[in-house]
Amino acid sequence: MQSPLQHYIKIALLNLLLVAAIGVILRYKIAFSLPFIDQKNLLHGHSHFAFAGWITHALMTLLVAFLSAQKGEAVFKKYRWLINANLFTAYGMLISFPLQGYGVYSISFSTLSIFVSYAFAIVYWKDLNSLPEKKISHWWIKAALLFNVLSSAGAFSLAYMMATKNVHQNWYMDAVYFFLHFQYNGWFLFACTGLATDKLLSNVPAVILKRIFWLFAAACVPAYLLSALWLPIPLWMYVIVVLAAFSQFAGWILMVQQLKKHLAFIRPATGSTAQWLLMLSAIALSVKLVLQLGSTIPSLSKISFGFRPIVIGYLHLILLGVITLFLLGFMTEEKHLVLNRASSKGIKMFTAGIIINELFLMIQGVAAMGYHPVPFINGALLLAAAIIFSGIILLNISQQKT
Repeated sequence: MQSPLQHYIKIALLNLLLVAAIGVILRYKIAFSLPFIDQKNLLHGHSHFAFAGWITHALMTLLVAFLSAQKGEAVFKKYRWLINANLFTAYGMLISFPLQGYGVYSISFSTLSIFVSYAFAIVYWKDLNSLPEKKISHWWIKAALLFNVLSSAGAFSLAYMMATKNVHQNWYMDAVYFFLHFQYNGWFLFACTGLATDKLLSNVPAVILKRIFWLFAAACVPAYLLSALWLPIPLWMYVIVVLAAFSQFAGWILMVQQLKKHLAFIRPATGSTAQWLLMLSAIALSVKLVLQLGSTIPSLSKISFGFRPIVIGYLHLILLGVITLFLLGFMTEEKHLVLNRASSKGIKMFTAGIIINELFLMIQGVAAMGYHPVPFINGALLLAAAIIFSGIILLNISQQKT
């Protein structure tokens, strides 16, 4: 009989498969005709389910596993209703958004999803406080929970505008990027870093770990304005935004230095597959932070946010390159995924698809800036999506067999 942890990990991989399958359909509709599919509505379903059904579900599962390592596996019984409630809302959004876009059912499921995140934050916060040993990794996790709650302000604003049909372009974009920022730069990134800090940086002196944390945490809120630099803001606010970008970059440099310094301790304890997955995730984060620094130049920010392929490429860099590769690497390292020939091939194919997808999006984005069409680019992006989908199919099959 499989454990609750194994059960929820398999569900996470199945949800990632569904996200990839919808990605193929979206790419197919752009390249070829698929008239019975509403592209915009399906895209909403794809993004909401990727956030709730894949990443949030995986993070909830791994965070409860982190807790169960100290309190026993019975912890999963306590959190089962919260994890299941999140899955219920995720599947609800997966079905309702493609059928109706922003409507009564989709807004209801997305609102329920937010309330579930509130409940998870409260319960998990209390359990962290009850642990006898206090760690810096707990700081990261608590910050992640707070940023997840904060992101809901953007979602509520967006839902209100859609429900009342009172949509102002700047307000709409502000709400979207507010939600996105505090999800992927807050909840996702801080939860992953908390798990990584506990696993990989346990030998680093606490004073250095605290410095890294505050360099990231103090910058997270003002860094939101990096997504809104096309709006007129006063000079003092712009200076804070630039300092926020440099603060996170400095925190990352300090963390990388500590990782290199303790490499002799980390390598023997980490399997080869987990090593290269985590390494690729770190490289993707480095690229992300460099691009974030570049976006502090207003002219570059206006150009980058003005071209859809660049925005899509940036979001996929974070959600696939940074977060998803980290989650798979961490699951592999913690033995939550069974490694065999099929799973290794699936992971490699999935990762290759992500890299190919990013390269094609970069080519399309750069060409779009010069208003030059790229021949067969939609077919190439469809191929990349198909490779990602094939890889995650293989990974799912390998885990079901075991």
